[in-house]
Parts: sequence; structure tokens; C-alpha cells
Amino acid sequence: MTKQKKSWTEKLNDSKDLPKVIKLTPAQQKKWGKGTMAIPSPLEVNGIMKRVAPGKLITINRIREKIARKHKADIGCPITTGIFSWIAANAAEEAEKKGLKKITPYWRTLKEGGIINEKYPGGIEKQALLLKQEGHLIVQKGKKWMVEGWEKRLMK
Repeated sequence: MTKQKKSWTEKLNDSKDLPKVIKLTPAQQKKWGKGTMAIPSPLEVNGIMKRVAPGKLITINRIREKIARKHKADIGCPITTGIFSWIAANAAEEAEKKGLKKITPYWRTLKEGGIINEKYPGGIEKQALLLKQEGHLIVQKGKKWMVEGWEKRLMK
């Protein structure tokens, strides 16, 4: 019997004993400094992404800062935050395909530097279209596509 693959929504709702705060190992300290790291749950990342209003933006690093503050940790995990934002984006797309209107506005979550995340559903093209509809100017710099003036539109 083949095991049925989890839907994006199921992945989003699978907290895997998260969130939690861990003490950084010596190897992790070389990369991120001493202290503690908050590892968010997928729903926690999705919750932050959901609160980004039209015309506003957020970066993965800003989400990490919010998670670290919430859990009184030195940093928010860069790996799980990125993965969980991707899961949230795909779960939102899945919900939209089912006819839901109020989905997580994943296109408002950018990589550092205002760069559009090519791994989100629909790729750069779909996100650029949705961002343009919200009044953002999209520019290409080399191979990267980004939101012009993104810093001024960051969510607090």
C-alpha cells in the first residue's frame, strides 16, 4: 500500500513539537554567534505572514527577528523559517484552488534585499503580478527580481 503524500495544509498544521528554543551548538555558533535559537512552528511563520497588509512587505529575516523576540531567543532559525514560509505559500495556493478567498498573502514575504522568492507558487511571474496589483514597482537586477523601495514598505 502506498502512503498518501501530505497536503500542504497538513504540513502547515504539523507542528512537530515546535516552537522551541535551543542552545546553539559550537558549529552553529561559528555561523550565527553565541546564544539561543528559536525554532518556529509552521503555523507561527504563517501567522506572521498573514498579518502583512496590502501595500506592506516583510522579509524572511524580519520574520526571524519577530520569532526570536517572541521566544526571548538571540536568533530565529533561518532554515526552518525559510522552509515554513514556503510551506505556508504552498498551503495558501492549495486553499485558493479550493475556492477560499482569504489566503495567506505569501507574495508579500520577500527574501533579504527585497528579492522575490522564485520558489513560491507561480514563481517570480505570479508574485510580481500580485505585487504590482498592490502598487509595488518590480525591477530586475541581474538575475534577481525585486521590489523597488521595499525597505520603506516593511511591516513594523
